[in-house]
Amino acid sequence: MITTDYVPGSPCWLDLGAPDVQAAADFYGAVLGWEYESMGESEDMEGGMFKKDGKIVGGLGKLTEEGARSAWMIYYSVTDADATTRAVEQAGGTVRVAPMDLDEWGRMAQYTDPLGGQFAVWQPGTNKGVDLVDEPGSLSWTELYTTDTAAAKEFYGEVLGWWYSDMDMPGGGGTYSVITPAGLPEDRMHGGLMGMAEKDLTLTGGRPYWHPVFAVTDCDAAAAKVVEHGGTVQMGPEDVEGVGRLAVCLDPSNADFVLLAGEQG
Repeated sequence: MITTDYVPGSPCWLDLGAPDVQAAADFYGAVLGWEYESMGESEDMEGGMFKKDGKIVGGLGKLTEEGARSAWMIYYSVTDADATTRAVEQAGGTVRVAPMDLDEWGRMAQYTDPLGGQFAVWQPGTNKGVDLVDEPGSLSWTELYTTDTAAAKEFYGEVLGWWYSDMDMPGGGGTYSVITPAGLPEDRMHGGLMGMAEKDLTLTGGRPYWHPVFAVTDCDAAAAKVVEHGGTVQMGPEDVEGVGRLAVCLDPSNADFVLLAGEQG
């Protein structure tokens, strides 16, 4: 489970780069019940915060990178963004955004792993991360689709110190590697790695990618809202033994995410 103590290596923040900020705000408001709070608009910046019941659950900004696809960026907590950057480079990754301070809030950096998956880190200052996790309408899991699970496990293990446990997927669907921050028990697992063939990663032209999983109380109702408001459901809703009922979705700008109503009890 994801918690808000944000130990090193745990997911702590996420934000969406969208070509139309207001359209994205309206979509996620309808699907997940989020409120959007603008931080102001200018020629150089447009964006703000997503909130659920007054608590911050993520960020939203204008997609400005030329040729980039609309996507969620997941940030993992670190004690030293500069040291993490050196570790990324030594492990074969590349730096997309060099470490930079965001006022007194914290220090961030963004990277690409050796296989092409993009992720980010956050060194907290006054802001530790999002206010709400693992509750309906908030982040409950992070997931990487990758073309080489062994290589991904080695890279992220070196950079973020993750531990892994492998489990067989239902119906002979391969192996799923569950991620836990270093030194913590498995009940603090926060994500997973799933091997995918390059031909199946159509969203990115064969490149691995991360996406968020959002908790919902009713997966079918939330998935219906996705379609009603211009998104698409790629898979599901369907029941996954030991996990719950989930749907793999795209918003109207093709940013991917998963809806999950977890098993009770």
